[in-house]
Amino acid sequence: MNRFEGDRDFAKPISELFAVLTNVPFLIGCIPDVETVKTVTDDHAELVLRPGFAFVRGTLDVTLRMLDRTEPNARVQLSSKGIGSSSEVEATLALTPLEQGTRVHWTAEVKSLGGLLKMVPSGLIRGAAEKVINDAWDRITAKLTGDAH
Repeated sequence: MNRFEGDRDFAKPISELFAVLTNVPFLIGCIPDVETVKTVTDDHAELVLRPGFAFVRGTLDVTLRMLDRTEPNARVQLSSKGIGSSSEVEATLALTPLEQGTRVHWTAEVKSLGGLLKMVPSGLIRGAAEKVINDAWDRITAKLTGDAH
């Protein structure tokens, strides 16, 4: 399946950044295209997305689960279901200290695609996933630096 990864640097100490990046309510506020949040707890959230992609019509019911939260590493699962489609994505965060802050090495792996999403060309899935991932990181960065709109 598709795998994505990258690094982001932040001018915050590991413990402070880790607390923010493993805070489910904070994360929900950084996910693009959220239409409704149904439930939120410390390690779980259920929400409805209305993605802006031509190959996904309507809404997606998404469940976010914090699978592991052992500083300096975290693992999150995102499961989605829509009309004729489903997906499961697992993301990991590994935080390491920098001289002035923290580097986050992140990976996101599409574990499964179901229904109509199986027939969407992988290049289209990759492009859409990269856009969502970059938008989420941009929102996280904006909130952490006080540049949120």
